[in-house]
Amino acid sequence: MKVYKPEWRCTFNVNEGAEESASWKERVAWRLRGLADKLDGSGRTLKIDCSVTPAVSREDVDTCLGKGFEVTQGLLTQLAHQAACEDVMRDAKADLFEEQRE
Repeated sequence: MKVYKPEWRCTFNVNEGAEESASWKERVAWRLRGLADKLDGSGRTLKIDCSVTPAVSREDVDTCLGKGFEVTQGLLTQLAHQAACEDVMRDAKADLFEEQRE
């Protein structure tokens, strides 16, 4: 009886800028991305490199990325809520936080 062993591979990299070893083309591309961010006035440019073997459809990759960003938004919303609560507490009960300043 033949034993089948599934094999797969997935690499996922997110970059916010060119690495030191980047080619001149990649450095120019990142400078253009930086300029676009400045012109927009807000936001953040990320480059996502994803390689999956065996191949997965682009639609499935996009769905996974979308779900990941939804989770990220939820986590950031929780952090913002916590920070807002702490700001209110620091204002309302400053005496509780005086020890941390020293």
